[in-house]
Amino acid sequence: MTKYIRDIIITVLAALAIFLVLHATIGSFKVYGMSMIPGIKHGDFIMVNKAVYYFQNPQRGEVIVFHSPRTPNTDLVKRVIGLPGDTVEVKNGKVYVNNIPLIEPYILETPNYRYPLEQVPSDQYFVLGDNRNNSADSHTGWFLPRQNIVGKAWISYWPPPNWMVIRHYPLLANR
Repeated sequence: MTKYIRDIIITVLAALAIFLVLHATIGSFKVYGMSMIPGIKHGDFIMVNKAVYYFQNPQRGEVIVFHSPRTPNTDLVKRVIGLPGDTVEVKNGKVYVNNIPLIEPYILETPNYRYPLEQVPSDQYFVLGDNRNNSADSHTGWFLPRQNIVGKAWISYWPPPNWMVIRHYPLLANR
């Protein structure tokens, strides 16, 4: 085998290895719907870090992509509000986690619904859209199983005017 052919084979194998690593760790998703406005809009394309949750669990305030528990072939984007074991309640236009009201500067408007005090089951999460009054999320009666989570939203990259690093707010509480 000549040096030229060997170099081509090595280059092709290196490119394939890089492709496989990127495919396993980074995903691209198109957003459908208005549940995450004002930050993420319908039609935006976002990059998702699929590897991060191999090393840590999702945290409150992170924006995640996941397979819908109600429609498994559909991917959704929402914000993690309640972790396994937390109690969650929505009343009087506020979200309470473990009986502490959250400060939420990222939402479009305060929720105009009530969600009764409930504990998040083990290995499941409570997620809400930032457009609280226009989001089919956990307040409609479901929790998100851990195994449905694809990854952490990272960057909105298309269309160019909407380009941004997606903010993951630590959920601050009024005490």
